[in-house]
Order: sequence, then structure tokens, then C-alpha cells
Amino acid sequence: MMIGRIRDASRRLVRELGFMEATLAGADLTPSAVHAIIEVGSGRTTNARGLTQTLRLEKSTVSRLLKNLIADGYLTEQRDDCDTRMKRLALTERGQASLAGITDYAVDQVTEAISSLSAKDVATIAKGLEIYAAALGSTDHASETKATISEGYRPGIIGRMLQMHAEYYARTVGFGAAFETGLATDMGAFFSRLENEENGFWVAEIDGRPVGTIAIDGEDLGQGIAHLRWFITAEDLQGQGIGKRLIDTALRFVDSRSMRETRLWTFQGLDAAKHLYERVGFELVEEKPGQQWGSEVLEQQFLRVSPLQA
Repeated sequence: MMIGRIRDASRRLVRELGFMEATLAGADLTPSAVHAIIEVGSGRTTNARGLTQTLRLEKSTVSRLLKNLIADGYLTEQRDDCDTRMKRLALTERGQASLAGITDYAVDQVTEAISSLSAKDVATIAKGLEIYAAALGSTDHASETKATISEGYRPGIIGRMLQMHAEYYARTVGFGAAFETGLATDMGAFFSRLENEENGFWVAEIDGRPVGTIAIDGEDLGQGIAHLRWFITAEDLQGQGIGKRLIDTALRFVDSRSMRETRLWTFQGLDAAKHLYERVGFELVEEKPGQQWGSEVLEQQFLRVSPLQA
């Protein structure tokens, strides 16, 4: 009953605040553009990567958004004086005027809405919204308190990895026996040389049950290049922060060994994984059709340059 009331109130807020409309806050701009201007104007976010994380949009979407805002004269983008690898965003005069208009519109909207309420009710609303927003923001970490990340092989893990991969890719891209037997061969070869200090393997577990894996193969692509392999989380736990913890752990390993770049191969259509890769610095560098796994897919190669090499 209470959850239903919260959901209903949330939908009403979205509609009343205008988020269902093509533009927002009285500005001739999309909701994402309005939020980008607010974030840059506040100083909380000053680069494209920060906007990608704050707005929870894909890197390619933010890139198009910023390109349009710069072309329309709302933003500028310049190299940082202290770190030339970084491009800093700032509002132009037009952007500042737009932010002032957005702010005035929002203040008037809230002022009118609470004008008939008591000070106590207004305080209750403010506190409740702060608590609710914080709770929504913490949902990505809901499973992190339960899941543990451990390093190294353990009995049965190869079978569990094969099962997760075979079932997931059979359902999403139609792979079958050729894919599963190829994986078994590759995994067997990798684990026979796991003790090499350039290789790493991690498992996410909940109550002793493996629910995710990731590996770094530091040998098969040549010196100084890390190959990120067998990254997967159980389907019922995807989107709950476990995958991010796994990939962060693997990349810390890569950077600690001064590998100059990390590469991975995946397939078109796996948007959730693509979004995560882009959030941690990977860029799509190649696409090509492939049939090596038993059915034709569009293979994608992603590359992340080490921060020490950038």
C-alpha cells in the first residue's frame, strides 16, 4: 500500500514538473540539456565524463548533447591548464542567461506550489524529498553489502562460468554448442596459466554462490596489453552494482601493473554492458560481422587507455 502511494506520487511529480514535455523549465531545451546546463553552471560537473555519471546517460548520448549545446552557444569546452588531457566545460553568456531563466522558473514553480502550506509542512516536504532522493541514489549499491569479491580459482568455478555464459548468450544472441565448447577450451587454457602475475581472476559471491566473474589476461594480446575476459553477472542481479565492483577491481589490477591499455570484445545489442564499459573509460574502436561462435553477430572491440599513458 505504501509503495503504491509513493509510486503514484512520483508519477504525479514527473508530470507536474513537466518532465513528460519536450522542453523543461520554460526553456526551449530538452530535459537532458536543461540538467546539463544546471550541472555545469553549479560547478559540480565540469567535464563530459562527470556529466555521463551524473545524468546517467551513455557516453555517446552525452557527446551528442554537448556538441549541440556548444554549437548553439550555451557551452564552451577548453583544455584544462593543469591537465591538458581534460577538457573543461563552462557556460557562455547565453548559457548563464539560460540558467538564470531556468532557476527563476523553478523557484516560481515551487514557491507557488507551497504558498498555501504551513512552514512545518514545507519542512516535511523538503526532508522527505531529500531522504527519498538519497534512497533512490543508493539502489545501485543494494547488493554490494551482500556480495563479496574474491580473487583466484576455486573448485567448480569453470563450470559455473560456462553455465552463466552459455545460458545468457543462447538467450540473447542464439549461440549454441560451438560457443560453449570454444569457451571451455579458452577457459581451460587460461586457468592453466593463471599463476602468471600478469593474469588475474575474480569472483563475486553471495552466501557462497558465485554470481559474477571477470578475468584479466595479460599474456594473449602481447606485452603491455590487458585482455578483459569473461565478465558476467547473474541475470537476476544485473543492474545492482556487482558488475561495477568487478570491473573496477579488474582495472585496478591492470593499472597497478602499468599495462598501457585494456581491450575487450563483445557484441552489438548488449547495451547495459556497453554503458558500463563507457563509464569506466572504454571506447568503441571497431565493429565487424563475425560468425566464429555459430551465428552471425556484429562483433565490437572496446579499448581503454591506461590513465598513466593518456
